[in-house]
Amino acid sequence: MLGDCHIHMILDGVYYRSAIDRHRQGPVDSLIRPILSCYQKLGISFLRDGGDAWGVCSRAKVLAEQMGIDYRQPGFPIYKAGHYGSFLGRAYETLADYRRLLHQVRQSRGDFVKLMISGIMDFTTFGRLSCPGLPSQEIMELIHIAHQEGFAVMVHANGDETISAALGAGVDSVEHGAYMTPETRSQLAESGAIWVPTLATVGNLLGSGRYPDQVLRAILESQLEAVAQVSALGGHIALGSDAGAWRVPHGQGTLDEYALLRQAMGPGLDRHLQASQALMASRFQVCEKP
Repeated sequence: MLGDCHIHMILDGVYYRSAIDRHRQGPVDSLIRPILSCYQKLGISFLRDGGDAWGVCSRAKVLAEQMGIDYRQPGFPIYKAGHYGSFLGRAYETLADYRRLLHQVRQSRGDFVKLMISGIMDFTTFGRLSCPGLPSQEIMELIHIAHQEGFAVMVHANGDETISAALGAGVDSVEHGAYMTPETRSQLAESGAIWVPTLATVGNLLGSGRYPDQVLRAILESQLEAVAQVSALGGHIALGSDAGAWRVPHGQGTLDEYALLRQAMGPGLDRHLQASQALMASRFQVCEKP
């Protein structure tokens, strides 16, 4: 079985606040081990965590390695104060703050840097985000500094301009990636960046009653079309479910994501995903720079 290149061990797919509260005093092994066992039973031996501010992903890496699972994690997501990311990450206000956070990632043996550079999709209105992306120049500077420090960079990014700026800076992977124009999809395919579209975070909301299904279908169809185009252009697409997000349970979320990717990409899916996952594993590993 393929791995899952975007999960959140700290979350449970039900309610993020109560899930975080269970680990607020420190990572709880008795909660982490059953999730790792769930992946192991599915034959999943590669996981990449999107990070958290309570050390759960770092502890999960230690436990995963004991079980023969290759686990990559960023320590914690980094976001700009006043912007999206406060529920999981650590904030910077100045570039000096940002550099200090990079030092903390290195000290915690993070495998890469995770940047939150936009909001999430507003599931009530197609095309709208919960908050806009960071200025393009700032995005490019953040990625450049992380690369100078020897880190690969994963960005949580939605919105065409935001994604294009990250790609222009040579980002290593784009997570989610909603609302790309055809031109930016081409830029993605040509850039060599790996795209993790996390389709299950939209598809699994259908029928929930929480959001209008017509909006969800429009978002999902747009993403499926983008996946098909980027794949046809030779871009790198990896399987990542964002497991732990609402209605995306660990284990089952991976299977749901695979089914949606198959819908978009058709024959040759496994070969494509295996190649992208191998590329992911080669890029996102502990930075040894002193």
